[in-house]
Amino acid sequence: MRVLGIESSCDDTAAAVYDSSSGLLSNVVSSQVPVHSLYGGVVPELASREHIRSVVPIIERALAEAGSGRKDIDGVAVTAGPGLIGSLLVGLCFAKSLAYSWGKPLYGADHLEAHIFSIFLETEVEFPFLALLVSGGHTSLFRVSGWEEVSFLGGTLDDAAGEAFDKAAKLLGLGYPGGAAIDRIAQEGDPGRFAFPRAWLAPGSADFSFSGLKTSLRVFLSTPEGKERRVEDIAASFQEAVVDVLVGKTLQAAKREGVPRVVLAGGVSANTRLRRRAGEDGSREGIAVYLPSRSLCTDNAAMVALLGERRLSAGRASGPELNAYAASRFSR
Repeated sequence: MRVLGIESSCDDTAAAVYDSSSGLLSNVVSSQVPVHSLYGGVVPELASREHIRSVVPIIERALAEAGSGRKDIDGVAVTAGPGLIGSLLVGLCFAKSLAYSWGKPLYGADHLEAHIFSIFLETEVEFPFLALLVSGGHTSLFRVSGWEEVSFLGGTLDDAAGEAFDKAAKLLGLGYPGGAAIDRIAQEGDPGRFAFPRAWLAPGSADFSFSGLKTSLRVFLSTPEGKERRVEDIAASFQEAVVDVLVGKTLQAAKREGVPRVVLAGGVSANTRLRRRAGEDGSREGIAVYLPSRSLCTDNAAMVALLGERRLSAGRASGPELNAYAASRFSR
């Protein structure tokens, strides 16, 4: 089966073609960073407008790169949620129209599930495994026992890790996108220079909290000491506090669940320090850690096309009532 995937959950317009026999045939992403960098973050209305401008040419390019036309495509998959409603509706409405006009089945993919299974675009991972999905909008742990078996174990009680990075970058005057800026400048700093707090919460908890860490940074920067210190050291120390908790709680959860495999997913899983620490600490604890390529960590349509192919092959097509949703359907 050959599936066209469409992704527009936030500020990236993306399209890809995945074939069950040949693998990934194309993966095209149009970034809106130049638009939103003027405002220091994503402006939902501007994001929707950019999706409207980009969706047709991006899909045409993905089909051309895959050497595919209407007759070659067996199904259409599109992100239905969670995400920005305006952005989601652009991709969803186009996908529904395209599937209807082409007479192809449609599947509405969950953005979080697509991230979780993106590792299978490059590597086969034995079930079950734990998935740490960490991004600007989500920080969650899942037990994944199969393509149809994804169980929520815990998530952030306040800020997502990616949001904490973005806010920290803004406080430090590093620009947008903040996560990438923190990652870059932290490589020149000392991660042990400042002892920012770690929120471990109750013993055995799979939940996360980063709001206190963010507040701690803001307070520190208002002190004479904070104003005089190297921004590289501050960024590295802040990043280390986030990474400590992400890696530590994930490996603890893997031990509790008796699962010796962990998959990282989502935009923050592209972070250099997180990838290194997860691999090193996992190896020391006897837990295999699987990392997607950085291009598959951020939002893309390849993961949507892959998930769509698996679900459509299993006969799980969506009906015309398919609609976009903003909030995650995974909860405690």
